[in-house]
Amino acid sequence: MSFTPYNPDESVHRHRLNLPHWRQWNRTYFITTRLADSVPSTLHEHWKHQRSQWLAQRGFQPDADPNELPEDERNAFHREFTTRFHELLDAGHGTCLLARPEISAILSALLASGHGESYHLDAWAIMPNHMHVLVEPMEKQTLGNIVKQWKGASARQINRACGRAGSLWQAETFDHIVRSESQLANFRRYIAGNPEKAGLKEGFVLGLGQR
Repeated sequence: MSFTPYNPDESVHRHRLNLPHWRQWNRTYFITTRLADSVPSTLHEHWKHQRSQWLAQRGFQPDADPNELPEDERNAFHREFTTRFHELLDAGHGTCLLARPEISAILSALLASGHGESYHLDAWAIMPNHMHVLVEPMEKQTLGNIVKQWKGASARQINRACGRAGSLWQAETFDHIVRSESQLANFRRYIAGNPEKAGLKEGFVLGLGQR
């Protein structure tokens, strides 16, 4: 995959729901999107409370955007809270539908279908209740539209395959513009090692080095 890092000299479109989202055209992103039942609400609320306390104790607004913190504080935040949230995902809460081979195959096919046409895929992993992807939108494609297509199409197909109805995915996706070659390498290592870190011997799919 051609790698285009965050450019501090170019304008950034920022928006926020529960999570902050930064956008630049044709950049490489690390994303994590999860099933709606992947983290119990009590654990999620506890995580959010600790996050707010951590920020307030350091003189920041409790809902501060971590991307706008000084570099040392930003890195500390991600070590503490981004890492912890991914540990909550790896604990295997919820129905873990994506652990079923016939279900993860639906998502794998959707990810691969747009590679080289709408986006470039790098490393990706489908875990039992979430997925990680390194992706770079092509030309005027937007990350939001790409993820919306993945989630919408997969929800329809997976719900049909499972005989279920209702929301499949958590509405909001975590995304991060990759800032450097070293960070890209770190994300690749994380994705490749995530199944082992989560204690999985099966029930996951890895895709590595799509170029």
